[in-house]
Amino acid sequence: MNRCVVGGRWGVSGGYPLTVTESYPVGQAMYSPVHGMQQPLLYGMQTPTNPVPGYEGIGGGFLPPPPIQPMPTPDSQPAHDWSIPALTKEEAQEVFHNFATSDCCYSSGPATDGVITNMEQFNTYRYRLETYTESRKTEWATKPYEGQPLTAYTQIAPNPWEVPVQVPAMFTNSTQDVKVPYTESVKPCDTCCASGKCQCTKCHGSKTKQCYMCRGSGKAAEGQVCAKCNGTGEMKCPDCSGQGTTECDTCKGKKKLLMYIKLTVEWKNNVDDYVVEQSSGLEKNKLDAVTGKKLLKDTKFMVYPLNGFPEMNVAQASDRMIREHHSKFSQTSRIIQQQQSVELIPITKVTYRWQEKDYIYFVYGTELKVKAIDYPATCCCTII
Repeated sequence: MNRCVVGGRWGVSGGYPLTVTESYPVGQAMYSPVHGMQQPLLYGMQTPTNPVPGYEGIGGGFLPPPPIQPMPTPDSQPAHDWSIPALTKEEAQEVFHNFATSDCCYSSGPATDGVITNMEQFNTYRYRLETYTESRKTEWATKPYEGQPLTAYTQIAPNPWEVPVQVPAMFTNSTQDVKVPYTESVKPCDTCCASGKCQCTKCHGSKTKQCYMCRGSGKAAEGQVCAKCNGTGEMKCPDCSGQGTTECDTCKGKKKLLMYIKLTVEWKNNVDDYVVEQSSGLEKNKLDAVTGKKLLKDTKFMVYPLNGFPEMNVAQASDRMIREHHSKFSQTSRIIQQQQSVELIPITKVTYRWQEKDYIYFVYGTELKVKAIDYPATCCCTII
């Protein structure tokens, strides 16, 4: 087992100094007269010999939340207007003309001269369920010790789910690291053996580097002595100023590390969508980029499946997805809030006639986006 010789004095809880006069094996503990119990003298990130009560064996992923919340009880949904205004021929003609003129490869002829012969509505519903969750995990962490009073064992450390944190705005993803109270202890820095300095990585402790002017020859042009290194071929290492050592990156020259339990809190908005199939012929993925008429928005601690919704598939999807979210997320995280919404996405299939042939385009979403099928007048554009 590796050993690291630590000389001098180092502080423990309450500011009482201890003198380290011998080598200590990795993981060996030191006795603290302050609390009457052992303080860990650790190298690396091993768990302390005397772990914090309630935090034995930490670092195994996200922690189970408090007792699982029960499914909510049914409630009645208020009456809603489930209809959406039909697209008029004039509107369909206008958006099609704007679509054609916005693309340099499209001639405006079909959009301008084509005659609409039929319009069919294939409005569809999109159900969205959002479950806002909070997950917590703990792990040992270190940072340079600044001499602050230590708190380990002065009081009982709170349970990970009892540590207070500020919840961000609902349904926004966020992560926060928190120091668990009463878990701090100090240890010598194992990277530098508590010296505060490490061997320079540029000169490897030699204090000098090859002269960059003469490349180590000691000679300049025409056999003259190199003025930069005075003919030695070497120069003082600029990275360590010729000391051969640099400040330890781990302890930042403090020689000691503060060891504590870090609590990582993650808030995540888990979103699932369900779009009712429609037989218009428009690809379903096209609807991902548009919005619909908001018919329903229900935000609660936990929502209940929609009752009495006119589209049976939406009602069934609501019931299935809510149960899935409850089962999936309540095991590893705490559900903070849920939100469900229903949009009615307008889809109009337009058939038009141009030069004695029939063609089709779709107008969909409240943005009135257009998808043309086999637009009959295109050209190849070359930009020089």
